[in-house]
Amino acid sequence: MEERKTNKWLVAIAVMLPTIMEIIDTTIVNVSLPHIQGDLSISLDESTWVLTSYMVSNAIIIPITGWLAIRFGRKRYLLASIFLFTLFSFACGYAPTFIFLVVLRFLQGIAGGGLQPVSQAILLESFPKKEHGMAMAVYGMGVVVAPILGPVLGGWITDNWGWRWIFYINVPIGLLSFVLVNLFVFDPSYIKNIKKTPIDYKGLAYLAIAVGALQVLLDNAQRKDWFESRFITTLAIISFFGFVLFIWHELKEKHPVVNLRIFKDRSFSTGNALMFFGFFSFFGSVVLLPLYLQNLMGYNAFLAGLVLGPGALTTMIGMPIVGKFLEKGADPRKVLFISFIVNYIAINMMAHFNLSADFLSVITPRAIQGISMATFFVPLAAATFAGISNEEMGNASGMFNFIRNIGGSFGTAIVTTILTRRAQFHQERLVENLIPTNEAFVQAQQMLSLKFHSVMQQMGVIYKELLRQSMMLAFNDAFYFCAIMFVVLIPALVILKRPQHHKDAV
Repeated sequence: MEERKTNKWLVAIAVMLPTIMEIIDTTIVNVSLPHIQGDLSISLDESTWVLTSYMVSNAIIIPITGWLAIRFGRKRYLLASIFLFTLFSFACGYAPTFIFLVVLRFLQGIAGGGLQPVSQAILLESFPKKEHGMAMAVYGMGVVVAPILGPVLGGWITDNWGWRWIFYINVPIGLLSFVLVNLFVFDPSYIKNIKKTPIDYKGLAYLAIAVGALQVLLDNAQRKDWFESRFITTLAIISFFGFVLFIWHELKEKHPVVNLRIFKDRSFSTGNALMFFGFFSFFGSVVLLPLYLQNLMGYNAFLAGLVLGPGALTTMIGMPIVGKFLEKGADPRKVLFISFIVNYIAINMMAHFNLSADFLSVITPRAIQGISMATFFVPLAAATFAGISNEEMGNASGMFNFIRNIGGSFGTAIVTTILTRRAQFHQERLVENLIPTNEAFVQAQQMLSLKFHSVMQQMGVIYKELLRQSMMLAFNDAFYFCAIMFVVLIPALVILKRPQHHKDAV
């Protein structure tokens, strides 16, 4: 039976619309937490479970998406995901209590988890091998730009319409997505003809336990002081043994829920490692920048989001251009080398921010970083999937997206920890200078004595400024850590193989 062919760009629009909707939902809630906290009368720690519940269920589903698509049919699974995600989004908006909202966010994460890898697999199959760079440019525009737009959009919607509308807004988008996928997306013959295999219940259980424990750990580690907390230590042990059992079981299982043997492909395994550490550094810097602007520079959430905007714009412009270069035979490894260098330059510029930085000074490195992310995601994805067959594309895409998301979660957890601990370190060092023999300290006291007669008031002003300076130095350290990560990744490019169709194009 002949497969139905649809214009690849119609397919791209159909699958990217729900994907962008789902990715935005991973960050759109962040800025609305204070409003949710007040409306539902919950504590700050409780409110974070609105984020954690979604991230946990999302992380569990992503790696098994390839298996689910084959088990139930890819189009049927995609339509079900869109429908349920839209339904649970609507229900989240109506949630009367905190418990209801957390449960519904968990279900929303389960429903939407498959949208990213399924969309990527469909795009890679819809575009010819030589156009995989362009396919990943289309996908990358959603994956890289959507998380940045989330807080800006969430802040605007919450301020103007209320926090419940960050969920209601998904309903018309979800309905349109459902219609477009139904019209333009069709299952390839290998999915239609594949035989049903037994369900790997043990593999599913091990994966859910390992990933669930890991995601909760990463979301709570900084607040609970990592392994000083028995809760975090317990989660780490559960996650470690869960992953050991999962890997051991999947490698000996005849019909695994996740085919780990795909990592035998050198480019696929290297590409995933580069994606993990690349997104670790990228998301780390994206988390740090608004914190710096809001905590030290007095920006509100909307203005801090606007600083991220030019980076998103340059990424959107750059990705199709990079995709075209790859189509014409550019070596992805050389493009990646340029990306790592430009990323280092951009984040290193952020590592030199100070308390007098103006708007142009903070927006420029973000715009440069946007260009570097266009030259990072597109060639890396094209090189990683170059040796993967269509039959394995769903499984490979699930792992690729899972590792990317976990890399971002690790990056967020680690850089916020560095920020906190380096702030304490710098505070201790700076306090050592508050002594009568320090000329700068004495001069500051003399100037403040003209306005404040109380020594306690003078010391209060000086200590407040000391805290700002120590936090600024901590931001510099954290940004520099993210910058160095990209330099460390450069030698790994030697391991990455050049895709065969790129060789043929030269």
